[in-house]
Amino acid sequence: MKSPVHRCRDVEHDLLQPEQRIPISKDVITAYAAPAMWFIKDACGIVCAVITWLLVFYAEFVVLFVMLIPARDLTYSIVNGVLFNTLAFLALASHLRAMCTDPGAVPKGNATKEYIESLQLKPGQVVYKCPKCCSIKPDRAHHCSVCKRCIRKMDHHCPWVNNCVGENNQKYFVLFTMYIALISLHTLILVVFHFLYCFEDDWTKCSSFSPPATVILLILVCFEGLLFLIFTSVMFGTQVHSICTDETGIEQLKKEERRWAKKTKWMNLRAVFGHHFSLLWFSPFSRPDPGGKAETYQYVV
Repeated sequence: MKSPVHRCRDVEHDLLQPEQRIPISKDVITAYAAPAMWFIKDACGIVCAVITWLLVFYAEFVVLFVMLIPARDLTYSIVNGVLFNTLAFLALASHLRAMCTDPGAVPKGNATKEYIESLQLKPGQVVYKCPKCCSIKPDRAHHCSVCKRCIRKMDHHCPWVNNCVGENNQKYFVLFTMYIALISLHTLILVVFHFLYCFEDDWTKCSSFSPPATVILLILVCFEGLLFLIFTSVMFGTQVHSICTDETGIEQLKKEERRWAKKTKWMNLRAVFGHHFSLLWFSPFSRPDPGGKAETYQYVV
């Protein structure tokens, strides 16, 4: 009889039946300590993340110093200023959490003789091993070539957050797209009102900048707002659809056979955002209730 090590197969070499799976506790998968700080050292991702923050700061500059501060109505300026800054703060906080949260990485290099023996495999059973990171690969996990890790319930790798979107940080990514879409919409509405205000009044009085500079700044922020409103709205919609159907982007793209239990849309939303609906669903500072996630994963064998 072969040893447990010899019963460990590479990803590319096996086409296995769903009846051959062994349920494995989530605690076993995360037995290896994860790093306290998660950050992907990818040049492209870091540049995209920095650009994201700079674009938000640019919109902040135009909204405050071109449109709100020069406005004559103090109440209008205060209300819109507080609203925009609150949404911008939540967007950047969500971005930071999505970028610096472990998306659900499988312990790297855990396909060792000792670890496989601890699974107590029966004769004839094999485990699913990723040949790229030498990890015992649970069901619904996929290898990310950028993160160089297998990620549980990986949806996709997003360069704008310099991280994979997976089981542990999907909530933060959804909130990021939602808040960016909201501040983009808010900015476009403010631009329209400011243009109307400037057309009715003297252009030299409706802004602290010269009329040509004001027009250029407004056109650029209008283009930025329209572009990101469309992009993030589409991403937000696809993410919510993915959560409700309990099918990741990769699974949809590869048209993988559904081998996991089907749950209601509400249960799927609770698994990502929290066990009970509350304002905490919309907070990037709260972690989803662990009770909302499945406690058991399956290793393909």
